[in-house]
Amino acid sequence: MAHLTFQQEYMQMPPVTRAYTTACVLTTILVQLDLVSPFQLYFNPTLIFKHYQLWRLVTTFLFFGTIGFNFLFNMLFTYRYCRMLEEGSFRGRTADFVLMMVFGGTCMLGCALFCSLLFLGQAFTIMLVYVWARRNPFVRMNFFGLLNFQAPYLPWVLLGFSVLLGNSILVDLVGILVGHIYYFLEDVFPARSGGIRLLKTPRFLVQIFEPQTGEQVYNIPPEQRPGGFPWGEQPAQPQEQQGQQEQPQQ
Repeated sequence: MAHLTFQQEYMQMPPVTRAYTTACVLTTILVQLDLVSPFQLYFNPTLIFKHYQLWRLVTTFLFFGTIGFNFLFNMLFTYRYCRMLEEGSFRGRTADFVLMMVFGGTCMLGCALFCSLLFLGQAFTIMLVYVWARRNPFVRMNFFGLLNFQAPYLPWVLLGFSVLLGNSILVDLVGILVGHIYYFLEDVFPARSGGIRLLKTPRFLVQIFEPQTGEQVYNIPPEQRPGGFPWGEQPAQPQEQQGQQEQPQQ
């Protein structure tokens, strides 16, 4: 019965969240079993462009280290905030959600070229947290029962915690930077006088991920969908309401 409950919960996950978290867990298990080496996964421009090891463009986002504290912490945040975004402000807009992930991943790969970053999974998680936090500015958060703050401060609290743990903050800063770029282009700039929506979802993504309702979603005027978030209102989705009582854990 417990297995059935887990299976039901797994199948109820939105498709993009389910695919990404599953890929992360499977990658970690393969490394843990010594079937795959981390040296086959990390971002290496020379191996990618000269030896055509193109899979590294993807696997750099899938490996969070061997099973342990860091892995469990990152997967908890990845699953939760990826799911809340997909079921919240991206509800019914799966193609737009995929575009956000592709755009964010591409920007991070560009940063990795100059910052010599090997794995970008943690930066990707911080990006998801940042976008969710900016779209839910009135949600109250509690950190280990010590800090109370509103959601937009969550990425910075996580960055501070990384410093306390002795981790490099560069990866977190890249995630925050890319998250802010997406937030500005998608939510801020289109709402300004004369602003336009620059990140337009390609039709082929709409046809793949929203075959039934793709055309309806695609044709909504940009000014009516600035990020899909009702500004000034409390989030109404069940998953995002739960965030008001959440205590982030690492």
